[in-house]
Amino acid sequence: MTTHADRTGLGRIGVWSAALRAVPGQGLAPDAAEAVAELDALGFGTLWIGSSPSLAEAAPLLAAAPRIRVATAILSVWQHPADEVAAGVARIEESAPGRFLLGLGISHQVLAPQYAKPYATMVAYLDALDAAPVPVPAGRRILAALGPKMLRLSADRSLGAHPYLVTAEHTAEARSALGPDAVLAPDLKVVPEPDLGRAREIARGSLAHYLGLENYVRSLIRLGFSEADLADGGSDRLVDALFALGSPERIRDRVAAYTDAGADHVALNVISDARAGTPPRKEWRELAAALDLGTGA
Repeated sequence: MTTHADRTGLGRIGVWSAALRAVPGQGLAPDAAEAVAELDALGFGTLWIGSSPSLAEAAPLLAAAPRIRVATAILSVWQHPADEVAAGVARIEESAPGRFLLGLGISHQVLAPQYAKPYATMVAYLDALDAAPVPVPAGRRILAALGPKMLRLSADRSLGAHPYLVTAEHTAEARSALGPDAVLAPDLKVVPEPDLGRAREIARGSLAHYLGLENYVRSLIRLGFSEADLADGGSDRLVDALFALGSPERIRDRVAAYTDAGADHVALNVISDARAGTPPRKEWRELAAALDLGTGA
């Protein structure tokens, strides 16, 4: 079956990474460029630039490989004026037609002092992108949406939604909110560690930051988790629901749970013991083989 993501070029499986970041004015380091080219060759469909990137980071990644699509995950609307973003997207489109997706998010109050009226702010930002001298078409942007209102806005005003830190159950709810036509591309954190106890320990190390952010806490409570689940780094129930843990084959099964729930594309966010900032290339290779990506995933 051909999914919406296949038709729009995202592919079936992507990679979310904060390790492949370009340095402004310097571009990509040689090892990062090699990693991007390898992701392309392995068959991953989209590279999501993690950790609130700037638009300038996209062009070096697109230049490093001929096929893979690049998306921002997620560009904060508080940090980047809409007119500048629209002009930047137009420049990227000239050099790499059809390969860039503008991922937008409302961020979090603790990270943006001016944070207020998140829904109205996102609507106004999308209006500004539409009104720019060279508009950013709805099909070239995607929203980081968790709650029902933002999910509906994603369907109405963009390609769809890129939810972060969500369960397969949230994916099913998001599909219902989006309707059948919008693209749903959740992030899925994966810990390719066969020892379940150690895998949960690694997962909790990654999760701690997010459990201090109100938007994610509200989302998890809406999904039925209790305050006790969110305490002390997260219960086993919470960790097991938010992360794919274990062998590449077990991770493959967890990916299937998200696609069965309605995801068109799943962005794999590998969490490992590797030195921070080091691309987990070995793990990407193993996942590509387990997921049978071939080419053009």
